[in-house]
Amino acid sequence: MTMHNKTIAEISRDLTAGEYSSAEITQELLARIKAQDSTYNSFITVSDEQAIAQANAADACRAAGNASPWTGVPMAHKDIFCTNGVLTTCGSKMLSNFVAPYDATIVDNFNQAGAVSLGKLNMDEFAMGSSNESSFYGPVKNPWDTERVPGGSSGGSAAAVAARLVPGATASDTGGSIRQPAAFCRLTGLKPTYGRVSRYGMIAYASSLDQAGTITRNAEDSAMMLNVMAGFDAKDSTSVQRDVPDYTASLNDSIEGMTIGLPKEYFSDALSADMQQQVRNAIAEYEKMGAKVKEISLPNSHLAIPAYYVIAPSECSANLSRMDGVRFGYRCEDPKDIEDLYKRSRGEGFGNEVKRRIMIGAYALSAGFYDAYYKKAQQVRRLIKNDFVSAFNDVDIIMSPVTPTPAFKFGENANDPVAMYLEDIFTIALNLAGLPGMSVPCGQVNGLPVGLQLIGNYFDEARLLNAGHQFQQVTDWHLKAPNGIA
Repeated sequence: MTMHNKTIAEISRDLTAGEYSSAEITQELLARIKAQDSTYNSFITVSDEQAIAQANAADACRAAGNASPWTGVPMAHKDIFCTNGVLTTCGSKMLSNFVAPYDATIVDNFNQAGAVSLGKLNMDEFAMGSSNESSFYGPVKNPWDTERVPGGSSGGSAAAVAARLVPGATASDTGGSIRQPAAFCRLTGLKPTYGRVSRYGMIAYASSLDQAGTITRNAEDSAMMLNVMAGFDAKDSTSVQRDVPDYTASLNDSIEGMTIGLPKEYFSDALSADMQQQVRNAIAEYEKMGAKVKEISLPNSHLAIPAYYVIAPSECSANLSRMDGVRFGYRCEDPKDIEDLYKRSRGEGFGNEVKRRIMIGAYALSAGFYDAYYKKAQQVRRLIKNDFVSAFNDVDIIMSPVTPTPAFKFGENANDPVAMYLEDIFTIALNLAGLPGMSVPCGQVNGLPVGLQLIGNYFDEARLLNAGHQFQQVTDWHLKAPNGIA
């Protein structure tokens, strides 16, 4: 097996065994990115010099006997995470000239662990989108079918991992932006509990919903990444002070006796018969392993999308107010006065989807409408959370589809924002409740990947990873590579 086909865990073991050096695998992956990424457009910035320097430093650490499991392992970061001295754009013209002066906490965590960062990955502008079509740097192509979207907003992370350009990548999830692209690209995507991973240095979209996570080939690699990322951070007021387990330690535990809840609202007419069959086939594998299945109800789940699309735009309108051409961001040329400077800088710097959400949010927060929209949406959010709390009194884990359809073609939903928003119908409720969620490959429809969503109780990522890993011991969906990718 060539080096680029190795998983994170395999690379870590190979480096420990001296099968090859970090410099060798880093150079192979950089050459692969240079030769192939023009097809996928998954990278915004490739950090060649920094990566080679980090790889050489990692090899020196290993030679001195100072290695951790991550020393010399290559990966890449979604371009939403500030990276000291590297262009950090959030996929937007507004930040196309912003070189971050500091590292996000999770970037620093990987640096401290000895990982090698190959660069910054493409994304929907300011993480707003479900298709990676809204990036200022152009759409990302799905390696399974380059006429189809890879999902969003973490589409660059998903495409790069699926195309074997990197073994794993950081990502972020506000309403499904890790799980949906992972499902579309036959990958494993993990969104941890809100507060489990620091948000410091992650450029904010919707502060009460955003959560950093991982996109990898399998659950073992996700566990290895979460071991580095999870933990309390005094620089993040939303970070939770709670012990961090070794997420790899329980991967091989038996799931016999585990109770799986199937929400009847998620197996409805919104899901095609073909998609439903793939998900039910996956759940049958869990029953063979000794898990018990019971139907549950999440009665307020139908309110998740309307609540989300009031809360998220409201928070985005506040967070992006600082992108004005004065404090941050693109500045228009030759402004006539201060009003012209603000109007044209924001008008030229933001794309259509970002403008749409800023306008929705500004309206929802305006005088006379706050109680009717934002406050009401927050009250609905509490009802959605209570549904999950009640369900977890009876089950250990909840399973559902990730998406209502496989990856759709470019332009298919471009002129229908509501149709695009409905792509997140099964993922959004978790962000509103702050719960951890995971997507694992579980089948295909018309040759396109399908994902199974695993939903855990608060801070129960270890159980999710265990369940995902055990499924991947008895299935091979996660082992398949896109056509033409050797």
